[in-house]
Amino acid sequence: MFTSYFKKLDGYGIIPVVKLDSADSAVPLAKALIDGRLPIAEVTFRTDAAEESIKRMKEAFPEILLGAGTVSSPDQVKRAVAAGAEFIVSPGFNEKVVQYCVDNKIPVLPGCSTPSDIEKALSFGLTTVKFFPAEVMGGLKAIKAMAAPYVNVYFIPTGGINESNLMEYLKFKRIIACGGSWMVPDNLIRSGKFDEIKGLTEAAVKKSLGLNLGDAGVNAEGERQVTLETRSVESARRYFEQLGFRFDESTAKKDESGSVQAIRFADKFGGFTVLLKNN
Repeated sequence: MFTSYFKKLDGYGIIPVVKLDSADSAVPLAKALIDGRLPIAEVTFRTDAAEESIKRMKEAFPEILLGAGTVSSPDQVKRAVAAGAEFIVSPGFNEKVVQYCVDNKIPVLPGCSTPSDIEKALSFGLTTVKFFPAEVMGGLKAIKAMAAPYVNVYFIPTGGINESNLMEYLKFKRIIACGGSWMVPDNLIRSGKFDEIKGLTEAAVKKSLGLNLGDAGVNAEGERQVTLETRSVESARRYFEQLGFRFDESTAKKDESGSVQAIRFADKFGGFTVLLKNN
């Protein structure tokens, strides 16, 4: 349940975890994230400004994908969803929150850090979970150990993840995305330095794509072609489309799940066709 919903987050790779002390910062922060090519955020319910912040962000930018984090009661779920949150995140496995979300078909990510937690999630039909606090609980090594017996479970780790270890996590296929706050630090939000947040967000997005220049040669049509490898074609495609680039749909190669594994840019560059593919 909800796995197909959360798998679309793979197209972002990163979920900014935001704490807002004032709702007045909500709209300029949302704009900084959107301008930084990352139109998604988890707004934590740890402050009195969270509910109003979600409402203002969604009203100003309907396209932004918003979640509510640190949710600990069904009442908070109701308030968050009414404000515009599309998914719910809890730090631990809160059965009341999970039950309410499942009953009302609200995508929910419960915090799970042990096999027992995952067993609980599976009993509610959930196959995508938050792994928190990631680094403290053993990081990628722990996730891989738990993923082995639970072959249909996917993870969104949060806690201690930053630009230095992001790609290590994202390379593991059972990780959909990572939560982090290094691109939205409290001090920059409080001081209104949203241009700096935009810059940090742009850098984080580029890092998450894992772009590498691959082989150059001649393709099956006899055209000169260069390969641009990425961690996720879906993520990289969204990024380049936001920059105005186009893709040739007729060249898309998909896996059994329908996820695009390779696709060519519609235009040539320096006389070369460019193939974007998963590495």
